Amino acid sequence: MTSPKVGVGVFLFEPSGKFIIGKRKGSLGAGTYALPGGHLELGETFEHCAAREVLEETGISIDELDIRYLTAVNSVFEEGQHYVTIAMGFLLSADTESKLLEPDKCEGWESARWEDVRDAIEAADNDEKWFQPMIEFVTQRPGFDPFRVCLDYGKRST
Repeated sequence: MTSPKVGVGVFLFEPSGKFIIGKRKGSLGAGTYALPGGHLELGETFEHCAAREVLEETGISIDELDIRYLTAVNSVFEEGQHYVTIAMGFLLSADTESKLLEPDKCEGWESARWEDVRDAIEAADNDEKWFQPMIEFVTQRPGFDPFRVCLDYGKRST
């Protein structure tokens, strides 16, 4: 096994509370649903990585100042890879539309409710359909509610 790598996944929340997920293809976790995101590059902040990856994958431009840190998890894949995945969040406006800009990496974008994803993972219902970090957000962070954390972010005292 090699040293852990750092990935950044972004919960892009619609005003309804649903978030954007896509079915991965052609890489680690192919065939599973995951957030837009990717590898953290040398010297890059989590916010910059989140904004860069979202723009590259969905065509959505997001302001780094409005991206919120949500949590982090460890994922050790059967393929012998270890990732630390940083979950970031962003609240989209009502008229935001995602585009499929990397069809070799993703089958397409759709919306999901966190409660439905969490409930399916907790019930071990089709675990194979979720990218490992999605499962870890549920199993390593019981009670984690990314939409609530995103909404409450501005209310925290600094």
